[in-house]
Amino acid sequence: MTEYVNVIYKYGYYELKIYQEKNKLINQPFKTFTTMKYAPSIAFEEMSGSAKGVTAAKAKGRKYLRNRGYGKKTTTASQSTVKGIFKQLSQSWKNLTTAQISAWNNLAQSQAGRSILGNAAKISGLNLYQRLNFWIIRCGGNAVANPPALVGVDAPAAATVQLNAEEFKFTLVSIPENVANLRLVIEASAPHSHGVSNAFDKASAFADPFSVVADTMDIKAAYDNKNGAPSAGRPKIFMRYFYVNAVTGEKSADILKEVELGASNDPFDESQNGGGGE
Repeated sequence: MTEYVNVIYKYGYYELKIYQEKNKLINQPFKTFTTMKYAPSIAFEEMSGSAKGVTAAKAKGRKYLRNRGYGKKTTTASQSTVKGIFKQLSQSWKNLTTAQISAWNNLAQSQAGRSILGNAAKISGLNLYQRLNFWIIRCGGNAVANPPALVGVDAPAAATVQLNAEEFKFTLVSIPENVANLRLVIEASAPHSHGVSNAFDKASAFADPFSVVADTMDIKAAYDNKNGAPSAGRPKIFMRYFYVNAVTGEKSADILKEVELGASNDPFDESQNGGGGE
């Protein structure tokens, strides 16, 4: 089917409307789609945006029209869980009293967050409410309306990991004396090839928070179920683990660990710790 372009001058801009001829008859009415706008120019120098299935683009100095790509949006079960918790917290925040909101805002003034560049940044009472209650809920508790008394959480010790075709086992070298309120969160990336040197930002949870134990933990089934088993072509996994206080929602700093299928994955120098303590 033939496409026609109708150029109209309006409000200091040109609007480009795509009309598609029906049945190839010039006198038949055309269907109008979403408009693309561009700055006035005889050659349409600044054309941009999409209309129907057409996108105006520019690459390496050349301007062209191409078919619009819509991509494929998928949501994992883990992502749905996280979104569901934050939606719940956003709604419950609106039900707090003025005094409770004020208390969260006051506590937030003594807490720090992270900007998109990784620098320390101030957070709001809502941010703190969501941050702490997210982990309380993830650990099986109920959101708290009043700010908890923060006690701080130390980072976990180093860990030994056994990774081969038959097993994926995780063992902390040592654990705190009192672990009643602590939970261990283990995150890991999907398997990567030898050429990937850093994919810690791809690590995500593959199971609910674990109880803190000194015993060896078998995590293969849970990991493989989400990410698939590592192989000779993709033997590397980038791990991140930390403690969470299930009562206050506080999170420790991250510990980073890179492991490889069949390699010796002994405890590492803790100077490689990641940030993120809350």
